[in-house]
Amino acid sequence: MGPLVPLPLAALPALPPLALAVVGHVEMVSFIGVDHLPAAGEILHAEDFCERPAGGGAVVAVQMARLTGEQVPFFTALGDDALGRRAAEELEALGLELHIAWREGATRRGITFIDAGGERTITVIGERLMPTAADGLPWQRLAQTDGVFVTATDAVGLKLARRARVLAATPRVRLPTLQEAGVTLDALIGSATDPGEAYRPGDLEPAPSLYIGTEAERGGMLVPGGRYAAVDRPGPVRDAYGAGDSFAAGVTTALAAGWDLRQAISLGAHCGTACLDGRGPYASQLQLSRR
Repeated sequence: MGPLVPLPLAALPALPPLALAVVGHVEMVSFIGVDHLPAAGEILHAEDFCERPAGGGAVVAVQMARLTGEQVPFFTALGDDALGRRAAEELEALGLELHIAWREGATRRGITFIDAGGERTITVIGERLMPTAADGLPWQRLAQTDGVFVTATDAVGLKLARRARVLAATPRVRLPTLQEAGVTLDALIGSATDPGEAYRPGDLEPAPSLYIGTEAERGGMLVPGGRYAAVDRPGPVRDAYGAGDSFAAGVTTALAAGWDLRQAISLGAHCGTACLDGRGPYASQLQLSRR
């Protein structure tokens, strides 16, 4: 039996009105376009440069907002500094309803080199700031949502997020935190090739109802379900940053809408491939209008 093949975007049903939310982290990321990654002692001249608030939580939330046409509540933490204030302002402009735990420390930064093939290499600077259940955020809102995606919180925060009808997360939450929470995830979605997102069946008890291990242009693996294929691309990759998180946003949105597995993977795959066409995570994310 061959892999699950994503449906064309036009074959997918219209999304119903949905209440979605994201719990996770933000980094202010510098995107630097180069011909190739620098060798030791080499001086490169950048092709282009931009700086945006990104990180997995922000990227998922913005993609959800662009799919639904609605503001998406985003529970996060930022340093109470100029960079954090700037990140909040830009994320609100991108369509997010922010609920921020302000920290005394500095907002985390990231530097991303994007080579001529569109591959990204990421360096993060500083502590990952994350919202926790002890923060005075409106956690009760999560009980009223159709779907929540989590990239960073503590175990109690995960239990609060579990009140959503559909709960999905990335292994970047960290397996010990997921294990301590003891909740059943409707989907665990992460890169099958990134050591920081490693997961093997048996790592969590209870096991997630669905595990998706993404493998970029090779599609990925579903447990249960076997392999799925990627969407055929018409042109070269411009920037791979944010493609996996956009995929996760599409899958979570579709599961929250009650779509079946093939439809959910299809929407995720179209979100992921659309993100590859622009510099930075937001330039070309898939945007749907209600039909």
